[in-house]
Formats: sequence, structure tokens, C-alpha cells
Amino acid sequence: VQLVESGGGLVQPGGSLRLSCAFSGYTYSGHCMGWFRQAPGKAREGIAALNTDGTRTYADSEKGRATISKDTSKSTLYLTLDNVHPEDTAMYFCAARGGRCLADGLRFDVHTYAYYGQGTQVTVS
Repeated sequence: VQLVESGGGLVQPGGSLRLSCAFSGYTYSGHCMGWFRQAPGKAREGIAALNTDGTRTYADSEKGRATISKDTSKSTLYLTLDNVHPEDTAMYFCAARGGRCLADGLRFDVHTYAYYGQGTQVTVS
């Protein structure tokens, strides 16, 4: 399984970002996929998850701002984040785990995902 993020960079406050994650080595439909981020000195936190049945869930802090989507034909997962602010500055990672996403409480537990990409840096300034 390989996950490769792209699309990071410098974004102005109030703007939007769109990140991509190219995945290979497995069948998307059999894996829960998610987006996480980690700011300097802070723990990695979940943002959004896409279940094997297409159901999307978001961390409470990102509801209304984040959108997770995928293009199966391109084997790519996306994250759009609107109205960004400096606190969104972080390394952003996509992740995958075999099978369905876990239930609330564990869905954004970083330890339940077996695969992570190397990340893409987003700076909001």
C-alpha cells in the first residue's frame, strides 16, 4: 500500500486548500481512508474519514469547512478545507486501514490506521 500526498504550500487566511492523495497497492473499496494533520509540538489529529460505503464523517472541529472526496478512476483521495486560518498550519497526512472505518470514538484514532503517507506541509499566513 502506498499513499502519496500533494497540494500543500502557502495559503492565505480565509482562502481554501485542496490536497490530493494518490493511493496504490490495494482496492479502495476495501479500505477506510482518512485525512489527519499534525502541527508542530502537537499530536496528530483526525479531520475527515471516508468509509467503504462512501459515508463521510468529519471531526467536530472541521464540520462545515472540510470536504473529503475521492476519484476512483484516478485512485486519488482529496481534502478540501475552506476558510483556512493560521491554526490550520500543519503537516497533512492521508491514511488507510483495511475494512470499514471504526465507530465514533475510534474513527479518528491515529493508531487504528495501518498506512500513512509522508505528508504535505500546509502553511497559512
